[in-house]
Amino acid sequence: MPDAPPAPLPARHDPYAALRYREFTALAVGAFLLSCGLLIQEVALSYEIYRVTHDPLSLGLIGLIAAVPFITLALFGGHLADRREKRGIIRKAIGVILLGSAAMALLSWPSLRAHLSERSWLLAAYGLVALVGFARGFYSPAASSLRAFLVPREVYGSAATWWSTFFQAGAILGPVSSGLLFAYAGLSGTLVVVVCMFSAALLLISFVKPRPVVPNPNAGNIWQSLGEGLRYVFRTRIVLYAMWLDMLSVLFGGVVALLPVFADDILKVGPEGLGVLRAAPAIGALLTTIWCAYHPPLMRPWRNLLLTVLGFGVATLVFAVSKLFWLSIVALFATGAFDSVSMVIRNTIMQSVPPDHLRGRVLSVNSIFISSSNELGAFESGLAAKLLGTVPSVVAGAAVTCGVVAWMWRRSRELLTVKL
Repeated sequence: MPDAPPAPLPARHDPYAALRYREFTALAVGAFLLSCGLLIQEVALSYEIYRVTHDPLSLGLIGLIAAVPFITLALFGGHLADRREKRGIIRKAIGVILLGSAAMALLSWPSLRAHLSERSWLLAAYGLVALVGFARGFYSPAASSLRAFLVPREVYGSAATWWSTFFQAGAILGPVSSGLLFAYAGLSGTLVVVVCMFSAALLLISFVKPRPVVPNPNAGNIWQSLGEGLRYVFRTRIVLYAMWLDMLSVLFGGVVALLPVFADDILKVGPEGLGVLRAAPAIGALLTTIWCAYHPPLMRPWRNLLLTVLGFGVATLVFAVSKLFWLSIVALFATGAFDSVSMVIRNTIMQSVPPDHLRGRVLSVNSIFISSSNELGAFESGLAAKLLGTVPSVVAGAAVTCGVVAWMWRRSRELLTVKL
């Protein structure tokens, strides 16, 4: 009997697979510049607003004002992302953000700001935050769904990892740069740099070719279209539970909105220290995301997702009780490390599970959950700090996060064996 042919060797894992596609890289670098610029702008505005008001609720209002237009428009943005050419939507959204930031830079220039009342300047700052939320309602589902058309399906895991890597790199450089720019160039100089970054992001998007719209076999009016996306999300358990887990954990366990209070009143480290505190989670996330490029956490994704959210809650609790600057940095580093693993898993689920003609609407629902956790979580943090005190509110939020993991584990045991 002849010998059996040797078994084929397994395909070698290529951690840089997604970066070999030029259009994906251009979109990802553009998203990096946009997210980095938005964070520079957010940190600078939040620190200036707190310096003017000395009220933690004013920081929470930033999250609320950003969330309302985003949540209101995100589903419609997902509908447009599935029905219209995505690159054009992205370019228009970035253009709106660019114009709003340029106007804010002008209003913050010392010679012009001297003629504005404190209330007028605050209204202008909150107006810019609302404008960014409006534009993100269209940008987010369009960019998230477009990247699935720039790489083949077998590279979705790599694309999700590198997308998170670029995002986390922006989340590192944004806060650190903002603290330094604010300290040495003031608010107006900081916003000028932001405008330049948004202009570069807009230029990079031009390297992405327009993609044809995927035909929808169930095409109907806008309300039928939105209902189709919502029905898919609520009947697909791994998609729905991933959204709920992220939203509830960050809604109650996030501390980013309160970092100006910790920097100014508790740790007493000023704007430079605030930049370091804001960057610490992103540094942990970036390093962990790069590790995920070589060791994808997708063999038992739901178990890994639950464990990382639990770690996020424990690290938040350590940060809440810390009075040492270095320990606070370590705790925030850990929150970013745990969150990055969950982000890679969630992004892969959102890219690989929904069908092409529904992906924009599914991602718009996901964007609403993310915004609810981040922006509304910022408002919840500010309100809780106002009512309970800063440290007790963060301790309570960390405890709720750990409780959410226990509740979700009981409801989703059948997902523990799912593989991506």
